[in-house]
Amino acid sequence: MPEGPTGFLGAWTNMVGPNWLPPVPHRRGRKPRVPVNQLLQALTFHVMQGAGTLAEHFFELFQEPLANSSWSDRRIRLPWEIFADLMRRALRPVATRRRQREAFWRGWRLTALDGTQYSVTNTPQITATTTKAASRRGRAAFAKITVSVLLELGLHNPLAAGIGRQGESEWELARRMLAQLPKRVLLLGDRLYGVPAFIIHAWAACQRVSSHFVFRVPRHLTAQTLRRLPDGSRRIRVAVREKNRLSRTQPWLELREIRVHVGRQGVRPQELRLWTSLLSHRTAPALELAQLYAARWEHELYFREAKRVLRQTDVLQSHTVVTAAQEIAAIVLATALLARERARAAAGQVPALRVKFGVVLAVVRSMWFFLGPCEDLLTERLKDRIVQRGDALMRRCITAKRRSRTNPRAVRQPVRKWPRLMETHSVEGPLHFKIV
Repeated sequence: MPEGPTGFLGAWTNMVGPNWLPPVPHRRGRKPRVPVNQLLQALTFHVMQGAGTLAEHFFELFQEPLANSSWSDRRIRLPWEIFADLMRRALRPVATRRRQREAFWRGWRLTALDGTQYSVTNTPQITATTTKAASRRGRAAFAKITVSVLLELGLHNPLAAGIGRQGESEWELARRMLAQLPKRVLLLGDRLYGVPAFIIHAWAACQRVSSHFVFRVPRHLTAQTLRRLPDGSRRIRVAVREKNRLSRTQPWLELREIRVHVGRQGVRPQELRLWTSLLSHRTAPALELAQLYAARWEHELYFREAKRVLRQTDVLQSHTVVTAAQEIAAIVLATALLARERARAAAGQVPALRVKFGVVLAVVRSMWFFLGPCEDLLTERLKDRIVQRGDALMRRCITAKRRSRTNPRAVRQPVRKWPRLMETHSVEGPLHFKIV
């Protein structure tokens, strides 16, 4: 018997819950013919398809016609609170220690914070309400909407998402998401978050849910060393300055600093500087934390799957900021659905991330078609066999073990001080870590 739901609507119910109703405000006039819950399901289903309009995919799900013009009118009037409430309910941890051991480290669930930007089309509604970023050749080609995602690394499963509908920065969106941090997690973050102004919020959020963090720190930050620990790390104190009043400090933070040289044979090593709330060198050795920080790169791979494999477009299809934010929310929900399907297909036999994301998407699309419009033609036994065959096919399409490889930090058309990439090359070989 296959585990979990079969068709798309079953997968949606399993993720959101059977009793969830959108918090729709009271509306005068005639009751809408299509419930809001079906609109949300169709929008998420739509962003997972390679071709077709939203009206066509709604008909495929519910066998009811709804014109594209009606879709535009309904989406413009949908309050954002509906999508925020839906993501808070649907986005939650999935990995278990028994089946996804690679998603944990010493009992803590591995998570990461990072952000990206989505381009929106140059419609009159967009250009009238947004400002394009400046570039060396003038204004950028498209306006951008910033997105920040809290990710469960072992499954590429989003746990929370912040969408900059009003031009909020990635830093501000990430700070808000700290309130949605699950229990017993180890939070990884890059240098954007490795500053005292963010760490003081992360520290408070982690203490509420018995969690910890490891952030990379910029080189220019100073700290007072209290003592050196046996594993080479240091106990430090960090001053937190008040915003707009740098001469005054808030209570000092006591953290642990790890400095490590990372490199390969024949290549000049680079220094990695980390700050963590794990103060004990016995329960969290410095060398293990330094090696663990490399898992943060999985967040970049998640964004590649969401933007290049799932959508396969350079810009969003929406014509307003409101609907663009809804489309991004649907993409995040779609990646959460696929993370669950990926984990079910792996069945603890292989690491879930070794199952190819593109194959999961293609197989799931096919299964959901048979288990949707054609469901009444199939017996329960045939449905079970279809799901079993699809899961087996996904498990066969696994990626090879990832090579230990480093590419140069350069671009083909450099901006500011980035080195120019003239010839593509990479350096392979095992990484060497040395605590300093």
